[in-house]
Amino acid sequence: MTLTTIKVNREVRDLLKRQAAAAHRTLGDHLAHLAALADKQQRIERLRAEIDATPASDLASYREETQWWESAQDA
Repeated sequence: MTLTTIKVNREVRDLLKRQAAAAHRTLGDHLAHLAALADKQQRIERLRAEIDATPASDLASYREETQWWESAQDA
């Protein structure tokens, strides 16, 4: 693994160190965790936007089919 240096102000560095220590992670692991959380949040936001853009007729069809499958499982 290749290491690198990033420049951040002291306040940010100290905050990240405190967060990492509280989570029992190294600073590098904590930064990786934060990056993964940001990726997940972006995916969720895209999904919400796609759901919001879905036509009402398609949503109704989806709900109908979901109800059918759920009732079939209960039988």
